[in-house]
Amino acid sequence: QVVGGKVKKPGKRGRKPAKIDLKAKLERSRQSARECRARKKLRYQYLEELVSSRERAICALREELEMYKQWCMAMDQGKIPSEIKALLTGEELGKAQQNSTKLAKAGKTEANGSNP
Repeated sequence: QVVGGKVKKPGKRGRKPAKIDLKAKLERSRQSARECRARKKLRYQYLEELVSSRERAICALREELEMYKQWCMAMDQGKIPSEIKALLTGEELGKAQQNSTKLAKAGKTEANGSNP
């Protein structure tokens, strides 16, 4: 049969199914399943680490917020916390930053200790 200048052979279209050894096909399928499970396991590990790090960050921020609330309550009572005095005078600026860093680190270690 000639169509558009090309000779067409009668029969099925597309690739002919290759005669693949059934055992080899099953082994490839098993290997693919193993690789899929390994990828899934790595993905879940990554997500768990991401959640854990975000939880630690949240704890540190909550502690920082609590510290600021305490400062505000003290100032409402007419007391000025030493950290704020240091920030206002410019003296001991490094010391005040060290205190906030210590609080943040304490939150991180506390968050690590509570996780199994």
